[in-house]
Amino acid sequence: MDPSTARTLARLVAWGRVAVGVAALAAPRLTARPWVGSAADDPSIRLLARAVGGRDVALGAGALRALTVSGREARPWVALGGLADVVDAAVTIAAFRTLPRFTRWGIVASTVGAAVISLGAASTLDAQKSGR
Repeated sequence: MDPSTARTLARLVAWGRVAVGVAALAAPRLTARPWVGSAADDPSIRLLARAVGGRDVALGAGALRALTVSGREARPWVALGGLADVVDAAVTIAAFRTLPRFTRWGIVASTVGAAVISLGAASTLDAQKSGR
């Protein structure tokens, strides 16, 4: 992946992360329902959705700020966002059979996709930093 594409993709994932995070904070049922189905109506699930939303806003905003500074500054933020997506994908896959039938594949695809893009972009930003 060339550095320009890496920065563009990292920026898009970061903006998406901020948008999903804000949506989870404002409307936790809406954002949790595709992932956990009717359990999204439970107050404790809404609390967890908001907590994850706060995490995503922080990771996305940190990556966006760092991307304006340098590849070296952005690399850890983008990589940590990718790590969060790897964890999201892993726990989703582990619970796959219990998740809503019509949305579980979309959740897996979005979490795996964001992880691959973020980690790939982070490795390119790292290569850019070291002059490779």
